[in-house]
Amino acid sequence: MAHTITLQSREEIAAGTMAFHFSKPEGFTHKAGQYVDLTLIDPPETDAEGNKRSFSLACAPHDAGLAIATRMRDTAFKRVLASMPIGASLTMTDAMGSFTLHNDASRPAVFLAGGIGVTPFLSIVRDAAARKLPHKLYLFFSNRRPEDTPFLEELKNGTAANPNYSFFGTMTEMEESAAAWDGATGFLTKESLLSSLPSLTGPIYYIAGPPGMVAALRSTLEGAGVNGDDIRTEEFTGY
Repeated sequence: MAHTITLQSREEIAAGTMAFHFSKPEGFTHKAGQYVDLTLIDPPETDAEGNKRSFSLACAPHDAGLAIATRMRDTAFKRVLASMPIGASLTMTDAMGSFTLHNDASRPAVFLAGGIGVTPFLSIVRDAAARKLPHKLYLFFSNRRPEDTPFLEELKNGTAANPNYSFFGTMTEMEESAAAWDGATGFLTKESLLSSLPSLTGPIYYIAGPPGMVAALRSTLEGAGVNGDDIRTEEFTGY
């Protein structure tokens, strides 16, 4: 089903990354972690990629409005999205996808995110806190610098709203940063996971980020003995 939504606001949430907030159509529902397709209506410019893109919803199901976040690359779609007037309309599909929290609360959820790949996990973390879900949640979030890290403060402070949630951030290019960072540095590895998890076997793993990172972390987990059926992935290609 197609819905018409309107742009309510936009904001820069990290270097080169923006969040867009939209009206929520009456009756629209989604599960935390799902995505939608957005289509521009009669845009002033277009390119070979067309006027439709898929975005994970960064909002929780209980939020009054809808939100996405994206890296602002130099494409016709992103230029139009960044410049369209507040109140302008777009069309949106129903929510899709199964990149959602598993039902068995006896098994922890381990989220491995790179960059804007964190958006479905933000939705799940917000939803779990609001519904007081019993699942143990571990978010490992890798970025180049604090300046490049969307939703950093909210995700770091999420433990206040949910004692079952733990956050572990790491930066890979702190030599290029002007910001303070007292957390880990370097890429996510088997060792960094082992230092923070009771065991690598047992949790359900969710990996979202650039394709190279997703493939590398899947290989790391499988090499450490994690069953491939316990690994769920979503690639963010950054168009």
